[in-house]
Amino acid sequence: MTTAGLPPLEPLFRRNAKRTWDVFASELDDLTGHEEESSTRLRLAVKISDEYSDYKTLPSGLLSQQASVGPVRPKDARRMITAAGEVDPSTSRAIATIDKTPVQQPSTFSSSSALSKALALHKQTHTVKPKFHPQWKLKTVISGHLGWVRSVAVEPGNKWFATGAGDRVIKIWDLASGELKLSLTGHISTVRGLAMVKCWDLEANKVIRHYHGHLSGVYSLSLHPTLDVLVTAGRDASARVWDMRTKAQIHVLSGHTGTVADVKCQESDPQVITGSMDSTVRLWDLAAGKTMTTLTHHKKSVRSLAIHPTEYSFASGSAGGNNIKKWKCPEGAFVFNFGGHNAIINTLSVNAEGVFFSGGDNGTLTFWDYGTGTPFQNLDDIPQPGSLEAEAGVFCSTFDLTGTRLITGGADKTIKIYAEQSQ
Repeated sequence: MTTAGLPPLEPLFRRNAKRTWDVFASELDDLTGHEEESSTRLRLAVKISDEYSDYKTLPSGLLSQQASVGPVRPKDARRMITAAGEVDPSTSRAIATIDKTPVQQPSTFSSSSALSKALALHKQTHTVKPKFHPQWKLKTVISGHLGWVRSVAVEPGNKWFATGAGDRVIKIWDLASGELKLSLTGHISTVRGLAMVKCWDLEANKVIRHYHGHLSGVYSLSLHPTLDVLVTAGRDASARVWDMRTKAQIHVLSGHTGTVADVKCQESDPQVITGSMDSTVRLWDLAAGKTMTTLTHHKKSVRSLAIHPTEYSFASGSAGGNNIKKWKCPEGAFVFNFGGHNAIINTLSVNAEGVFFSGGDNGTLTFWDYGTGTPFQNLDDIPQPGSLEAEAGVFCSTFDLTGTRLITGGADKTIKIYAEQSQ
């Protein structure tokens, strides 16, 4: 088959295109702009009709309740003000008398004396002066433990104190001289909590009572000041209440989702307070064994608590900014932040004179006025010779019964005693 006899296609295309143009040229406008515009209007009208036809007019019941919409048409007898027409002189005078000066709003204070009183009260509430406290100074450094000193407690007679450390030994020290009186062995891991309990035969160095129930390590313990109960807390995210006489477990205080790092007891409600690695503080109903209040203000793990001996309040410490907070009992109302000690707070202590102590994981120590939250002294823990700079952390602290001596234990395996400087 050959294509030699076929005419060329290009002239044929041109001829057909010209004829098509001649036929439809007169309707070109309708085929382009006008047709497209009309179809757009039609589609929009159909859409409005489909979607909004039922809502163009209100039902008769609602329509009867509606007031007239828009301005009322002026009556024929009313003279209109126009630019070209004659203006009524009385209307001009009425317009001229309109006062455009903004009306001054009355003050919220009825008189200047009330304003003065309010300003004076404002100034007074923001300039509360902290109580004067003498400076504190390191007096004694005691060595003897072979591990980090993690817990310390003073006996009720204020003659000796006990420390527990990572060497699994409890040591009894004379408070006045700092001499070692006794070493108690028997623990299989770090001694992280101490309370003076009459369960040790100190003469024979023998354990006379065990309390079994925690599923993991015990981090803290506290004796109730009036009841014969012991409260312990640990890594199993619970606090447990024990009968001191029968060794029976009374309650399991469950609700925390992380390690309970510290627990404190007091005579009045809340009788048990716990701080946990889940960043919360819980106030417990000891009788019911249930949570009264959960405080969620902390952003990081709460490692330490301190109850004021007379003020019916307590403080909690964690890590990060604004990491020490004061709370009011019994409802756990937030009072204020102790701002400025930017470290992981491992330990807190407060005495009856309102001296509040915080010890950091980096070896920083701060003394505060407990009433106002004002720091009045900052110190750095000095590691004993031969220790690393990283071993300057403070893990535990307590005031003696007089409140004039502060005992701390740290990562350099020493016990340090601070005292008020004489004036």
